Amino acid sequence: MENYTYNSPTLQLEGLYVSKDSMYPVLLFLFFSYLFIIVANAGIALIVFVDKTLHQPMYLLFWNLSINDILGNSVVVPRVLTDILQPPSERIISYYECVVQAFIIHMFNTSSHTLLMIMAFDRYVAICNPLRYAAIMTNKMLIKLTVSAWGVAFVLVGILLGLTIRLNRCRTLMRSIYCNNAALFKLSCESVFINNVYGLTFTVVLFTCSIGSMVLTYTKITVVCLTSKNKSLNSKALKTCGTHLVVYLIMLLSGMIVIILHRFPQLSDSKKIAAILYHIIPGSLNPIIYGMQSKEIRRFLSKLFDSKKVLPSF
Repeated sequence: MENYTYNSPTLQLEGLYVSKDSMYPVLLFLFFSYLFIIVANAGIALIVFVDKTLHQPMYLLFWNLSINDILGNSVVVPRVLTDILQPPSERIISYYECVVQAFIIHMFNTSSHTLLMIMAFDRYVAICNPLRYAAIMTNKMLIKLTVSAWGVAFVLVGILLGLTIRLNRCRTLMRSIYCNNAALFKLSCESVFINNVYGLTFTVVLFTCSIGSMVLTYTKITVVCLTSKNKSLNSKALKTCGTHLVVYLIMLLSGMIVIILHRFPQLSDSKKIAAILYHIIPGSLNPIIYGMQSKEIRRFLSKLFDSKKVLPSF
């Protein structure tokens, strides 16, 4: 018979099982991956902030994506590193800390979609309405779109977690590698029907809007490119849209793998690994893909390194 502890202020994370032989390789991989994510994304964000020539909608939106990657990984990877060094019985987290972690993680997941949807709209306007781009993508419009991306995510995730924290808890063991909404409401012995319905609706609506906007946007861009004989326009579309599409597909596929594995309890270890990689892979590749593809960012880095070379030595 299961022992119940009602509304305990502390919870226990099952975490990731790592054998002694593979502990240090896993620790090193996670540590250096996290270090690269922070340095690369913070570097890109700093470049966009400092270089006024990069104060354009596309780069300012990518700045938001870099900040999102930093937040999403900072709330997950350090905690996972700490838990690996702890025996399972000592992987303790306070309930309120767990709720905050779950909120930031779901904000990261949702904002990844909403920000990339807005970036797709920006590319659509730039390719399909180049003459009106400056008139449409004004600073005021950019602020509205950015606030909408974060605001929609904040409201949706707030409702998601709000439905969960209203429940009384009778369990303390979370069978996950980090805190999330599903793991939290499974701690309750009350009916979670509303949570399941809202969670499923949330996921379906988010993915439908996300995938639908990408299909619609890129269909129109493809039509414009196929009917246009402007080689410069087609080359610009291939570079900027190709970069955006690759970033989106990496994020989408990583997330869908986690969702699919969630339906197979017997693959719990694989699900945990996929959940970590969902944060690490996009966060590592996004600055590489955008940074290396952007002439402006490459030019800034080239000037920066060239200026260091000509500094006199004393």
